Amino acid sequence: MAEPQSFVHPVPPLYDENSKTLILGSFPSAKSREARFFYGHPQNRFWKLLARLFNEEVPQSIEQKKQIILNHNLALWDVIHSCTVTGSSDSSIRDVVPNDISVILQNSKVDRIFVNGTTPFNLYKKYIFPKTGIEAVKLPSTSPANAAFSLDRLVECWQELIR
Repeated sequence: MAEPQSFVHPVPPLYDENSKTLILGSFPSAKSREARFFYGHPQNRFWKLLARLFNEEVPQSIEQKKQIILNHNLALWDVIHSCTVTGSSDSSIRDVVPNDISVILQNSKVDRIFVNGTTPFNLYKKYIFPKTGIEAVKLPSTSPANAAFSLDRLVECWQELIR
């Protein structure tokens, strides 16, 4: 069994001055840490989901993934700056140091925050909401661990993102 390890988030926030909606995850999976970009595990449905929502091709390269985020006035980051985690399991996350999302809020038009799953939602409420006062909307996780949700069902739930 894997041992818990301490990590610092390896990926900077993705946003620009036109970003209006922030999507927060928890912390990069082992595959995402390896790829040095968000949602790097091939089984995670995040990029397929965005492609369906925006009626675009599924982005393959990091550059294409950045473009789908920025072209739709989105911002992307995670709740956690550093933590101890075993593998990629959100349920194993300990010793959380939250990210400071004020850098995004001060340098963009972000006024809506969505979180990708229950763990980041709970961590957001605990660590970040008291500082920002911005309520976050919890969306079902795109993780392969959330097998109860098909891609079609995720698309249905995530429609709120594009309203």
